[in-house]
Amino acid sequence: MDKKEEFYIIDTHAHYDDDAFNEDRDELLNELNAAGIKRVVNIAASMESAKSSLLLAHKYDFIYAAVGVHPSYSEEINSESIAKLEKMLSDEKCVAIGEIGLDYYYDEPQRQIQKEAFIAQLELAKKYDYPVVIHSRDAAKDTLDILKEFEGVKGVIHCYSYSKEMAREFIKLGYVLGIGGVVTFKNAKKLEETVEDISFDDFVLETDCPYLSPVPNRGKRNSSLNLTYVVDRISEIKGVSRDFIIEKTFENARKLYPKMK
Repeated sequence: MDKKEEFYIIDTHAHYDDDAFNEDRDELLNELNAAGIKRVVNIAASMESAKSSLLLAHKYDFIYAAVGVHPSYSEEINSESIAKLEKMLSDEKCVAIGEIGLDYYYDEPQRQIQKEAFIAQLELAKKYDYPVVIHSRDAAKDTLDILKEFEGVKGVIHCYSYSKEMAREFIKLGYVLGIGGVVTFKNAKKLEETVEDISFDDFVLETDCPYLSPVPNRGKRNSSLNLTYVVDRISEIKGVSRDFIIEKTFENARKLYPKMK
């Protein structure tokens, strides 16, 4: 008889290389396994954090890395940095390209620079058949329009914040939604409606730690240990057991990051 698969919580989006963890990083990471969080993907935001994410992934068996340049750092993208990212993709612990995308909340970098950096990294994803981790803030239409140009590329819309109608459009393209601490906030009506609307195959768990701690720890430093509150809230919204949410998000995360062992 086949051994029954063990289901556990996977944090699909964390930033443990962030300075916020400098005081107790090793101690905290060593707590995760006992708490039922047995895989973490550490996501890069810049060329520097792409390197530190890979270093962290090689230090810990259960941590994997995504390499890429966030829209806020999109001026870093040029032929030289693309070549460096391309080389990083061959690393056995690298499972995705990210986080990449568009952020129109601030005026800088210019939108055209962001778009060019986004497209350059999507081209890498298409060339090497890598999933992407998408950051999209106040830029729904442009994000969707660009992703439509890259048919076959799949990934996750990190920290999903748009409408349920827009969610359906991303899901049609083959993307899943990253759901984290925001779903527990009192003002998260739009996200609650989206979670209620989408199927069990269309979302994964994430923290974005050290940011976006769920209630009851909102405002404090976030960590993967807080994912239990996210699971609780999603199970309430969907009207199913916590175990079912853990099982489904486990399966979805393994599909999202096929290189993750």
